[in-house]
Amino acid sequence: MTVSRITLNDGSTIPQLGYGTFKVPPADAQRAVSEALELGYRHIDTAAIYGNEQGVGAALAASGIPRDELYITTKLWNDRHDGDQPRAAIGESLDRLGLDHVDLYLIHWPTPAADNYLHAWQELIHLRAAGLARSIGVSNFLVPHLEKIVTATGVVPAVDQIELHPAHQQPAVTAWAAAHDIRIEAWGPLGQGKYDLFGAPAVSAAAAAHGKTPAQAVIRWHLQHGRILFPKSVHRERLAENFAVFDFTLTDAEVAAIDALEPGDGSGRVSAHPDEVN
Repeated sequence: MTVSRITLNDGSTIPQLGYGTFKVPPADAQRAVSEALELGYRHIDTAAIYGNEQGVGAALAASGIPRDELYITTKLWNDRHDGDQPRAAIGESLDRLGLDHVDLYLIHWPTPAADNYLHAWQELIHLRAAGLARSIGVSNFLVPHLEKIVTATGVVPAVDQIELHPAHQQPAVTAWAAAHDIRIEAWGPLGQGKYDLFGAPAVSAAAAAHGKTPAQAVIRWHLQHGRILFPKSVHRERLAENFAVFDFTLTDAEVAAIDALEPGDGSGRVSAHPDEVN
């Protein structure tokens, strides 16, 4: 099963579907990532704050998969934005991962109250130049945050990883990103189980029409919108299910019906607002 790759604005490519390790306990990380790799996943998303980079690294080392076939993302945590902390932080992440570079390094949150995300972005530009990250991007950045770093540096992030699922589609951010050739990565792509997404008629009907599960229908919806996503599970059967989404295509009407689940007032957010994480 071949996962399509998306070309980023720096010319590199990224597998569109990957495995996310948010809330994967450190003790489970090596096993879960190893199972994902066995099933065909090659894109692994982690972060320093997850506490599981070492387990991810152990799975990568044990897999025997050539480094150039893997795509690894990790992230700079909120208390490491100042001074030379970004360089120290990525060094620590690389040590835990057992790698000499990551494919993508992200600022995890803008932390606007601290007002140091521009400095962090400037440091990430240097880290890319030093070869420690092939691509650099941001996570949880809204339009004002994106405008600030691009205006100041002229360097456009390769991706913006944001909360995005049918009830919270972030049209302002996605439109700005599209206009500036920033690819959207959807975290919490299935709504983190915090609302009855799978019971929505648009989702259940699309799933039934193709003989798929509601989760597979929503993953397919993301893929057809051109987003990058990495649903998380620690169960092998669910990992396999999430990966079995390349043998069907939603109709335009089915995509539009799921699109229409966006309430339009921001009320569908299930996690923290980026302006409130500091």
